[in-house]
Amino acid sequence: MKVETLKILVVEDEPDQRSLISQMLEANNYQITSADSVEAAIVSLKQHVPDLVFSDWKLGQLSGMDLLTYVRREHPDMGFIIATAYGTITHAVDAMQAGADDYLAKPYQRQSLLLAIEKVAKSLVLKKQNRRLTSELSQQQELVGIVGKAPCMQKVYSRVQRVSATDATVLIGGESGTGKELAARALYQLSQRKHKPFIAINCGSIPESLAESELFGAEKGAFTGATALKIGKLEAANGGTIFLDEIGELPLLQQTNLLRFLQEGIISRLGQNGEIKLDVRVIAATHRDLKFEVAEGRFREDLYYRLNVVPIHMPPLRERQEDIGRLVEHFLKLHSGQYKMEQAKLSANTLKQLLDYAWPGNVRELSNRIERFVLLGDEEEMLDELSSQPKPLNTSQFSLPDEGIEWEVFEKDCLEQAMNKHQGNRTKAAKFLGLSYKAFLYRLEKYQLV
Repeated sequence: MKVETLKILVVEDEPDQRSLISQMLEANNYQITSADSVEAAIVSLKQHVPDLVFSDWKLGQLSGMDLLTYVRREHPDMGFIIATAYGTITHAVDAMQAGADDYLAKPYQRQSLLLAIEKVAKSLVLKKQNRRLTSELSQQQELVGIVGKAPCMQKVYSRVQRVSATDATVLIGGESGTGKELAARALYQLSQRKHKPFIAINCGSIPESLAESELFGAEKGAFTGATALKIGKLEAANGGTIFLDEIGELPLLQQTNLLRFLQEGIISRLGQNGEIKLDVRVIAATHRDLKFEVAEGRFREDLYYRLNVVPIHMPPLRERQEDIGRLVEHFLKLHSGQYKMEQAKLSANTLKQLLDYAWPGNVRELSNRIERFVLLGDEEEMLDELSSQPKPLNTSQFSLPDEGIEWEVFEKDCLEQAMNKHQGNRTKAAKFLGLSYKAFLYRLEKYQLV
C-alpha cells in the first residue's frame, strides 16, 4: 500500500469542515469518501472499504468512539484517527485504549493532520508486511508438519531453520512415512535457492541399467536407444536443489560418480568426453541404517560421510503421539479443502482410538486414513481397520533377563516366526509385527531372510 494511493473515509457532521478536510486531503493525492454521521459511515464502510478512517469525536447522537468500536470489530487492521475537542485529553486516552492509531486535538493545523495520516499510513504498510511474512512463515513451517509441537519435532524445526540458508549437504533419516521429503522441501523453501529448480528423484525406483543416464545424463548415441541428448537430474537442478530419496538404494557404481560430484562439483554425461561444472545443493534421505549398509559393503563409507554433513532424523509418529490430535485436525481440513467438501468431523470414540493406535505407517498412514474418511465418511470402516492391527505389546508382562540379550538374534527370530505364522506372506507378517511393508522388507534383507 503506497501513501499516495491511500483511501480515506472522512467522518464529520459539520458540512464546511468536512468539505475543507476532504479538499485538503485530495490535494495531497489521497482518495476521499465522506460521511456526516456514524450511521452514514457504517453504510459507506459496507460499500467501500477504505484504508483509514478520520473521524470527529462528536457526531450527533453517536460518537467517534461508537464508530471506532464498529471498525475494530469488523475491520481490525483498518487505520483510525480521531479528532477530539480542545482540553478533552480523557477522550484521546479512551480512544487510544480502544484501538485508535492516533488522535488530533482541535484546533489542529493542516500539517499536523497530514503528518498523522502519513504516520498511520506507514504503520499500515508495516502491518501488511508483517501479515505477509507471518503467512509465508506459516506455509514454510507447514512443509515440515509444523502442526506438531512434540519436543522431538521442535528439534527438527530448529535444525531445518538453522541450516536452510546454507548450501550444506543434508542427510535425512527416518522410517517410511515420517515426512522426509517434506523436510527436504522445507530446506529448499527456506533457502536462497527457492526460486531455482527443486528436483526430486527416488533412487530405489530407477532400474540399475538406467541409473547413470537418469542422474548424470547421456549423449546422443551413448547407448542403444539413446536417440537424443538426455539431460540428467543433477544438470536439470543446476542452480537449485536435488533431493535424492532412498539414497541407500543407489547402485555402487553411481555412488562413485555421485561422490565425485560432491567432491569436485563436476559431472560427465554418459558418452561425453568433457566435464560440466554444476552448482547444486544435495539433500538425501533414506529409511535404511547407512552405517550398517557400509559395514555390509553395500554403501560407500566415503560417500556416507560426504552426505552426512548435517543429519536430520524424522521421528516416527509413535514417538510424538501428543501430535496425533493436531495432525488429525490438519488432515481433515486439508483433505476437505482438496476435494471441496464440508469439513468432516470424527466422533470422540474414533478420535480416542486414533490416539491410541501405534501407526506403523507413520504420518503418511494417518493422512491416507483421514483422506479416505473424508471421501467416504465411514468411521466404522476406519475403526475395523484399526482393530484388525496388532495391539501394542504390554511390556509389563515380561522383563529382560539380567544377563541381557543379543538384539539382532532376537529381531531375526521375531521376523522368522512372523513369516512362519503367515506361511511366508510378507504383507501379513509385516502387519502382524506392526511394521510398514518397506521397513519389514529392509529387515528381511538385513538378516538375509529373502
